[in-house]
Amino acid sequence: MEELIKTFHIDYKILIAQVVNFTIVLFVLYKFAYGPLLKAMNDRTKKIEKGLKDAEEVGKKLQETEDREKEVLTNAKREAQSIIESAEKTALKNKEDLLEEAKKKSEEIVDNTRKQLEEEKKKMLSEIKSEVADLVVAATGKVIDEKMDDKKDKEIIERSIKS
Repeated sequence: MEELIKTFHIDYKILIAQVVNFTIVLFVLYKFAYGPLLKAMNDRTKKIEKGLKDAEEVGKKLQETEDREKEVLTNAKREAQSIIESAEKTALKNKEDLLEEAKKKSEEIVDNTRKQLEEEKKKMLSEIKSEVADLVVAATGKVIDEKMDDKKDKEIIERSIKS
């Protein structure tokens, strides 16, 4: 081994100094370069992971919000449809009630008109009967007073018809 050391001109003192220098440089690099760089890379990895996790949560929340929105829209459509159906039923019922009421009123008007016509008819008949009775009494009086022959009968009938 000594031959090897002589051949390559290796000096122990220089070799030890170089090992010490290399260790110092390695320590300084580790302390001031590799350590902070490793810490920065770890921090960046954590930030990226946190960002991905937050993005997943936001995606889930967005999906939940969209699902809720669809559900709310569906419920609103159902409620609107039920309100429309209810309004249609109410309108139909109101229409039927109005038609029924109008029919009743028209029937009442027709009944009242019939009653009035019947009353007027009865009144006219009683007036006609009264007039006929007066005419009969007058004609009878004339016939009794003047009844003597056919010629006189014809004259009385003609006078009664003219007056």
